[in-house]
Amino acid sequence: MIAAGLGCRKGTSAEALLSALAAACSQAGISRESVSVLATGEIKRHEPGLIQLAERLRLPLRIIDEASLKGAEGRTKTVSKHSLAQTATPSLSEAAALAAAGEASELIVARLVADGATCALARSKDHS
Repeated sequence: MIAAGLGCRKGTSAEALLSALAAACSQAGISRESVSVLATGEIKRHEPGLIQLAERLRLPLRIIDEASLKGAEGRTKTVSKHSLAQTATPSLSEAAALAAAGEASELIVARLVADGATCALARSKDHS
């Protein structure tokens, strides 16, 4: 199972988020169709671009609570000052991807920035 963790500036379009997702999938050498869930933090719950992207791709959008983001924090690889200021986690996209993929998951693509959006990919080790 592969989870895509997404972060963005307020008002980021679904197209920009899709661009970040496509770039992350390309870097991982996987097809976008192999992503089974999109994930983000509570702070982005009502972000229109994220909701539209999930609907367009027909994928579930998991909203990860603060405790779960904090729980995944030790496995994140990058630090974003903006993310720290807004969410108190070093990388919202990485922590969300890791939390959505489960406790036994690993990052396969660290936070990648494209068009004002960030995307990280995590793979569950449970079903490899």
